[in-house]
Amino acid sequence: MSESIDIRRREFLKASAAVGGGLVLGFYIPLRGAEIAAAQQPPPAVEPNAWIRIAPDERVTILVAKAEMGQGVYTSLPMLIAEELELDWNQIRVAAAPAAPAYKHTVFGIQVTGGSTSVSSSWDQLRTVGASMREMLILAAAQQWAVAPAACQAEKGRVRHPASGREASYGSLAELASRLPVPQQVALKEPKDFKIIGQALPRLDTAEKIDGSGQFGLDVLIPDMLVAVLARSPVFGGQVKSFKAEQAGKVPGVKAVAQVPSGVVVAASDFWSALQGRKALEIVWDEGEGATLATEKLRQQYAELVKTPGTVARQEGDVAQALAGAAKTLEAVYEVPYLAHACMEPLNCVVDLREDRCEIWTGTQFQGGDQNAAAAVAGLKPEQVTINTMLLGGGFGRRANPHSDFVVEAVQVAKALKQPVKVIWTREDDMRGGHYRPLWYSRMNAGLASDGTPLAWQQRIVGQSIIAGTAFEQAMVHNGIDGTSVEGAAELPYAIPNLLVDLHSPKNVVPVQWWRSVGHSHTGFVVESFIDELAAASGTDPYLFRRRLLTAAPRHLGVLELVTKKSVWDKPAPAGRARGLAVHASFGSWVAQVAEVSVDKNGQINVHRVVCAVDCGRVVNPDTVKAQMEGGIIFGLSAALFGEITLKDGRVEQSNFHDYPVVRLDESPEIDVHIVPSSERPTGVGEPGTPPIAAAVANAVFAASGIRLRRLPMTAARVREAMKG
Repeated sequence: MSESIDIRRREFLKASAAVGGGLVLGFYIPLRGAEIAAAQQPPPAVEPNAWIRIAPDERVTILVAKAEMGQGVYTSLPMLIAEELELDWNQIRVAAAPAAPAYKHTVFGIQVTGGSTSVSSSWDQLRTVGASMREMLILAAAQQWAVAPAACQAEKGRVRHPASGREASYGSLAELASRLPVPQQVALKEPKDFKIIGQALPRLDTAEKIDGSGQFGLDVLIPDMLVAVLARSPVFGGQVKSFKAEQAGKVPGVKAVAQVPSGVVVAASDFWSALQGRKALEIVWDEGEGATLATEKLRQQYAELVKTPGTVARQEGDVAQALAGAAKTLEAVYEVPYLAHACMEPLNCVVDLREDRCEIWTGTQFQGGDQNAAAAVAGLKPEQVTINTMLLGGGFGRRANPHSDFVVEAVQVAKALKQPVKVIWTREDDMRGGHYRPLWYSRMNAGLASDGTPLAWQQRIVGQSIIAGTAFEQAMVHNGIDGTSVEGAAELPYAIPNLLVDLHSPKNVVPVQWWRSVGHSHTGFVVESFIDELAAASGTDPYLFRRRLLTAAPRHLGVLELVTKKSVWDKPAPAGRARGLAVHASFGSWVAQVAEVSVDKNGQINVHRVVCAVDCGRVVNPDTVKAQMEGGIIFGLSAALFGEITLKDGRVEQSNFHDYPVVRLDESPEIDVHIVPSSERPTGVGEPGTPPIAAAVANAVFAASGIRLRRLPMTAARVREAMKG
């Protein structure tokens, strides 16, 4: 029996296409009640919106409400519509949906791309859009031919009547279909009948990225536009005390200098002139309390905090009693640093602000929030603000800033200059004055029985909340616990009878926000490294130790079994190498990884191969899943081996890729991705590949050298230091 979705009492939009007539259809379907409750958000209001445009010339344009930042949503989301609409894949064009309430996320209630939810949140919504349009086109053809709709079928962009041999293209039927009522209920395809979903189709945005026609934010040019850069405080929280612009104004090409809330802006006819003008500014800063911040001081503060009880996030049994009665106890401290997002395309935003409207061009993950924030600054209503979502040269969460910082700033600049403007952040600007993954500190305690069975597990976490002080605080911070701080730790899947996870959330002026895989980025490393320590202390193979403790976690077990099989875990590693294992669930998906590494005499870690198994439910496009696992692994490996933002005298010491390196081609391991077949609903793939890799590498280093690395990044200097210890 086909899956059926009742769409009565929902609102629909049915109108002529902008180009030469045609059919535009779209509607909003919130997720099921349990999924809404899980997101801790009330169901958003049902509103009409347009997703598909069929023109008489057979062009089919699908609007995508998610930002394309390399993760493939401009292909995977159209696949959902194309499957049910029975489209010829070659007919499809993709366009970014505008910022509008109609396009809000089906769970989060605001238009945003994040949380690895693009496919999962659109699974029912977009398939139903396609199925509804299919039925309307079939009905239009049936009326033309005076036959029963049930006698007609849709295939590859055409409606056919097999009995008579008649057929009609979607483009020829679009006008008539636009005048028909939207069906109140549609049947979705059985998975066995899928023709598009599950196929490794080529990405629709590849050609435009190769030939240069694809437009990123930095590519935008509009009439009368100035290019601007800002001098921002070198210390977080600092303010302009005074400035002199005389020398800056003498730089050829500089048109204006002005103070705005975030600093001093220099606007010019081109980027280079603006940059040289900024260098010529003379600014006296009131640095404030942030000038005293230093990484070592923060580490000392966290080391003291972790000795004291925090706010309980999860508690089962009696950890203290179990530790007291354990045959063997273990204690360890793990640290991970502040991390930058380090997007390949630096932040940028173009604003054309007029008295009655504001138009913005930028690569954003947060259209809904940015629209509201821009309207507040401009003194306009949200509907008077147009957001043009450009292709994103990387996002990783940075372009979904909860305060809309780079968009708000650009609107403030346009307001001050009274002229269209493109505000560009240099990479140094964002590296030294952006928002970061927090610094985290965890103290681990565990107790084992005489046979090596874990009896107790305690994790005390110290780190800034990324949610406190944002519009999401009321919904996401409960009883003093920011759920993103403890995710991946509070849901420990291992069968340990006595468990305690508690949290300290200290505050300082360093701005923090989500970073690819959010809280899992630190808990994945800590939990999977420490579970490996327990395996070693019990004298048990790391795979067998995990398998014994995951009997009640079948999907953890599934990826664990697959990755150990594909990595040939039961066979010795190649000479000079060792393997490490990690398994972690995040964003509704399960990932296990085996890293094969070597450590040279200078302490340099070389990662030669990574085998990855992923269970992400039903797969829409397997190439996308594999690419996202590969990307997540490289992203996490960059952080594990190199990534570290440090502070001295309140200033970020890193500035660009020379001192904040990422994995390069010659350092990249061979990556082998395997997907667990599943009939479950699709889940996330953009972020789940990142959390396990640091632990897999650290565990492999232990297997190779006997050294436990508990502080990231795992630099050669730290390996040498551990060797001496």
